[in-house]
Amino acid sequence: MKKKVAMAGMIIVVMLVLCTMPLACSGGGNKVAVISLSGPIQSESSGLLFGGSVISPKLVRSQLERAKNDVSVKAVVLQVESPGGSVAACQEILNELEQVEKPIVVSFGDMAASGGYYISAKADKIVALPGSLTGSIGVIAEIPNLKGLFDKLGIEMDVFTAGKHKDMYAGVRELTPEEKVIMQEMTDQLYDQFVQVVVEGRGLSEDKVRELATGQLYTGVQAKELGLVDELGGLDTAIDLAASLAGIEEPNVEYYKRETPSLLSTLLEMGVQRLQTVIQVQSLGAEGILLLETLNNPYPQPEYR
Repeated sequence: MKKKVAMAGMIIVVMLVLCTMPLACSGGGNKVAVISLSGPIQSESSGLLFGGSVISPKLVRSQLERAKNDVSVKAVVLQVESPGGSVAACQEILNELEQVEKPIVVSFGDMAASGGYYISAKADKIVALPGSLTGSIGVIAEIPNLKGLFDKLGIEMDVFTAGKHKDMYAGVRELTPEEKVIMQEMTDQLYDQFVQVVVEGRGLSEDKVRELATGQLYTGVQAKELGLVDELGGLDTAIDLAASLAGIEEPNVEYYKRETPSLLSTLLEMGVQRLQTVIQVQSLGAEGILLLETLNNPYPQPEYR
């Protein structure tokens, strides 16, 4: 009798353990993870002034690690809503996505343009709404020329450099023809990198991609006709497609929530940011803020946007 009780106890313990494992009871091992990526793409994960969100490599890495480490997750769907952003951040995010060995399907919302398309290009499948705006394959880099503003404010700058082109990014003078060539060559190289990602991800010829990569936007319908996306549909279509790629008939969908700071810290941060902005506007004016931003960020920030 004691042996039977002991055996029954062991069976109960084993069942409890099994039901708490990733391959949980009731088909829990057939998950499709849905990860929402919304906002401009930036290296830093701090939010936008007055609220909003950004897509950062750190955010994407943490969400993908969760999906990779959960053996019950068989496929991943990325909801992408982004106008693009920093070239380096886009490339780092794409590197993270390439490390995932599970099927990845991307679902476009209103817009997945430039960098938003860049990070999506190597997914196993891309789904767009008929009215989604995508494409905008290209790169932009800007160097402000504030000489006129300096003159207006009565500011004279004595610039000392060691290096022929060291002050070309300072915004205190117009670029020379040679320097414009330097900037264009750098921009062209980043453009070529974008083109190669689309070539590899979409299986299109380089000539075809360069023909499409004019920087213009395409609707979802146009993008499908051009081979930039695979299917037309919404999130449900993307989930069904991901499940099919993973060999799942009835997927359990898990929506990942991004990690957010506490309400108190968010309010405090926003309060400080707004206070700083008010002080700057009142003390410096719009022209002064532009000047300050240029001096604080002396180098161009190439972007896929």
